[in-house]
Amino acid sequence: MRVKICGITQPAQGRAIAQLGVSALGFICVAASPRYVAPAQIRAIVEALPPEALVDRVGVFVDAPLEEIQQVVAIAQLTAVQLHGNESPDGCQRVREALPHIELIKALRVRDAATLDLAHRYAPHIDTLLLDAYHPHLYGGTGATLDWAMLRDFDPGCPWLLAGGLTPDNVQHALRAAHPYGIDLSSGVERSPGDKDLGLVERLMGAIAQLGRQESGSTAQDDFIGARSPENRE
Repeated sequence: MRVKICGITQPAQGRAIAQLGVSALGFICVAASPRYVAPAQIRAIVEALPPEALVDRVGVFVDAPLEEIQQVVAIAQLTAVQLHGNESPDGCQRVREALPHIELIKALRVRDAATLDLAHRYAPHIDTLLLDAYHPHLYGGTGATLDWAMLRDFDPGCPWLLAGGLTPDNVQHALRAAHPYGIDLSSGVERSPGDKDLGLVERLMGAIAQLGRQESGSTAQDDFIGARSPENRE
């Protein structure tokens, strides 16, 4: 189970969250967002990560020019790019060709079942899909949830992450209902935008590990929280 915590803004929190065993840290590269961090700030957070932490570093962009994405990737030492706007499949392909060694994640804001039909158009051009709750004006971090039951048989043809309103209290329900490859949280483990609550992150990881033990009979947390990078995908 891949676990991505998004909206990291502080080096100490990034380091602590990585040490709790998450798979990926997300950084908001959208200046209008309250969770925005400049490329140099992201790099400072990345450089503060413990060397033993095998954690992906994901930059989140909304309809950004390709040149901007490339520049931020280089400065911030990112390992993945998440496109969270209205990018087309062709636009994703252009990013894929420009950054062939970077994981490419495309987010879809799910308004209804028709949105899910778009997934197959994107799958050939990306590494990972992310499903987030739809909001007419905001692009994430809203706390709104999806209809998880609608996703029970969802298969876009590539690994996919579930986002939107997840918390330590509802994550087990969401995982049982939707069966995603991984999850992405932001507001569900925050005190305020960009200020993560380490206690909530620890509770989240404990809830996931508990579910893993229930489903597999294993006592090892890593049996369930296994996938940490594109290279480890099954």
